[in-house]
This record gives sequence, structure tokens and C-alpha cells, in this order.
Amino acid sequence: MAKKILLSGIQPSGKIHLGNYLGTLKNWVDMQSKHSCLYSVVDLHAITGNYDPKKYQEDIFNTVVNLLAIGINPKKSIIFVQSSVKEHTELCWLFNSITPIAELERMTQFKDKASKNKQNINVGLFNYPVLQAADILLYRAEVVPVGEDQLQHLELTNTILRKFNNKFGNTFNEIKPILSKGARIMSLADPASKMSKSLGSKHYIALSDSPEEIKKKIMSAVTDTSESKEMSAGVKNLFTLLELLADKKIYNKYLNEYNNKSLKYSELKSELADVIINLLKPIQEKREYWLQNRKKVNKIILNGNKKARLIAQKNIIDIKQKMGLL
Repeated sequence: MAKKILLSGIQPSGKIHLGNYLGTLKNWVDMQSKHSCLYSVVDLHAITGNYDPKKYQEDIFNTVVNLLAIGINPKKSIIFVQSSVKEHTELCWLFNSITPIAELERMTQFKDKASKNKQNINVGLFNYPVLQAADILLYRAEVVPVGEDQLQHLELTNTILRKFNNKFGNTFNEIKPILSKGARIMSLADPASKMSKSLGSKHYIALSDSPEEIKKKIMSAVTDTSESKEMSAGVKNLFTLLELLADKKIYNKYLNEYNNKSLKYSELKSELADVIINLLKPIQEKREYWLQNRKKVNKIILNGNKKARLIAQKNIIDIKQKMGLL
């Protein structure tokens, strides 16, 4: 039985943090044995926000390095750069012709991003979900791993494919989401917000952070902020990380101490820092290996781009023929 095609993308920030890894990317590694995976560095999506064009290629390169370091295997998966496959933007335009504006106006992520990016509310930000639909359907992907915040975009993809099938003939299969089983990791400095690079370096742990940086960030993480009897958001976040990463006995030890009101946060934090450092050590060693072998990384990118283009070129011909464009 043929494996189902899976597609997912990551923006080229250059850095991956612990929240990205535990929330999404660890699942990407596991999915390689179950699906035929395409993992895209979605540089076209990222330019709808603020970015530095002078260091953009290095950010893309470092993103691929990070994917290789966590265990994405180019022999099992296709790793490619979105803008290197021109059919993404071509199919986006074709889908624009059948996508109702009202559907895009419903997208809550656009409203959220626009409210945070008032100086740069561009058409690309508005049209983002159509390009996302093109990313998926260009490869006839059948499954897409998503967080709950992306479900609305995936519903729009299914709306677009149904409109296309109804108008031009049966072409695409309904996309099934794989809801991410990863944990929702919160900011170390503001546990009411998700861990994010945009909040500043003290809010996240990068997979490339040194042991000293990790120790410093964990030791300064927010814990109790009130006299409430309930576990505060900051403490809950530390225990979430400990539960995910440490031995169960260690987790239970500190949880019992918390319940008995004998917990010393300095000891909990020190233990957690050591656990994170040990988790990231092999990833950082692999990351250093790939950074020292730029030619190998560039070859992986070029090969991935070539494989993705071959699939995209074949599929876009079929789509254009059905639309009367060929």
C-alpha cells in the first residue's frame, strides 16, 4: 500500500526554538516512517512580514540545517525551498480566480496578524491562505499536520479544491488534517503567551543556545506571580517541559514536592535546565556537523528543489489543461 503524501512548511527564521520542536517538528521526524513527506521552507509566506533581505538566504540555509539536525532525513523526505518551485505562485493565481473574497475576509489569522502589523498590511498577508492551498494541492498532498490555529486555513483549502473539482472535474482529494499532538509551550518570561522569537530572546530557548544561555533563561523563568492556590501559568509551563523531557520519576518527585509545598523552584529549574541541555546536545552536535559541511547542505537543497519541481511541473500541466489553459 502506497504511503499517503504529506506536506508541511516552516518559515525561514534561521532559528528554531524548543516550542517549535516539541509542538511540531518532533512529529515531523516521526511522520517520515508513515508518510511520503515533503517539507518546505516557505520563504514566500515569510516575506509578507518584516525580514532582512540581506541575510534571508542565510536564514533559509540555517533553517534547513536545523531540520537536518533534528532528524529530517533527505533520503526519506523531500526538503525544498518554496520559491525555487515557481508553480507555487502560478497555482496560487489560478486558485485566486475561484476563491471568494468573503472566505478570505473570514480568516481570523489575517485579522490577528494585521492588528500586530499595522504598518505593513499587505495583499500577500490577506492572500496567504490561497498560497497555502496551492502549496498543498500542487503535490496532491492528502494529509497535512496542523495546529488548531491552522485548521481554518485547511478548511479553506478544502473549499477551494471542492470549487475546482465542481467547475473543472474531479482533480483533488479532500485534505485530512493531522492535529499536532505536540505540547503548547509557553514563553519563559510571559507564560500567558506562546513561546515565540518575536517576543525577544528571554522568552524562548533556541535549539542552538549554549548550556550557559539555557541555564540563565530557565533560572530566570517566571514562576508564581500571585498567592493563588492554583498552580501559576509559569510553574505549569516548567512542569509541562519537565513531564515531556525528563524521566517520569523525576517529574513525580518535583510534582509531589509542589503538592507538599516543599518545592524549591531553584532546584526544579536547575533540574529542568540540565534535562534540556542533555536533550539538545546531540541535536547541536549534528547542527555543527551540517554547518561545517555547507556543500552537502546545498546539495540536499538543490536535490530537494529538483524533486519537488518534477512533481509540481507534472501536476500543474494537468490542472491547466482542465482549466482550458493548455
